Amino acid sequence: MQQFNIAEAKAHLSELVQKAMMGEEIVIARDNKPLAMLVPIRRTAGKRVPGSGKGQILFMADDFDAIPEGFEDYIR
Repeated sequence: MQQFNIAEAKAHLSELVQKAMMGEEIVIARDNKPLAMLVPIRRTAGKRVPGSGKGQILFMADDFDAIPEGFEDYIR
């Protein structure tokens, strides 16, 4: 984990973003107190397709829709 003060992070932002994209932990601090962490955004695998999980549920309990004991008061 590398720690940089705010002024240093401003001056080298592009470089720090590159390091974060390569998996390094970048911490931005003020007065040696960590304030923020620079991390890459994880992209989703792609657009979800309705029905793509069909046939993947192998087991469902018989009482799947049953109200758990003690929760009767929370049902309308």
